[in-house]
Amino acid sequence: MFIGHFGVAMGAKRVAPAVSLGTLVLAAQLADGLWPIFVLLGIEHVRIDPGITRVTPLDFTYYPWTHSLLADAAWAVLFAVSYAALRRDWRAAAWLAVLVLSHWVLDWVVHRPDLPLWPGGPKFGLGLWNSLPISMLEPGTVTCVSTCPLR
Repeated sequence: MFIGHFGVAMGAKRVAPAVSLGTLVLAAQLADGLWPIFVLLGIEHVRIDPGITRVTPLDFTYYPWTHSLLADAAWAVLFAVSYAALRRDWRAAAWLAVLVLSHWVLDWVVHRPDLPLWPGGPKFGLGLWNSLPISMLEPGTVTCVSTCPLR
């Protein structure tokens, strides 16, 4: 499920070679890194619903602060400005902002229509997780499909 995010982070090394791979991965995975914290704090919500998609039983019922397009844009600006303030490299900071935003785009491809454009706004998702054969083309998903105890 996460291979796409790691892939864009690794690909970004070519356009932002001065940025550490760890920072690139952090940017690409920022939404997923913040999400469990927000769930634990009760700010966002998820439930387990076996069969909600063919690949994952997670029903993301409310996660506008980590996974809406508007929130991801805000996180992108915050991440990029923080990086630029520390490293004085606005070009690299811009690429990091792109990586943070890429998370929503990649999630849009695989999620069912549960990704909001803004908190309370319309939700989108192409639903690739509803196609087991296509989802199995992604190595990170194969493991969960074949061994996930919730299936």
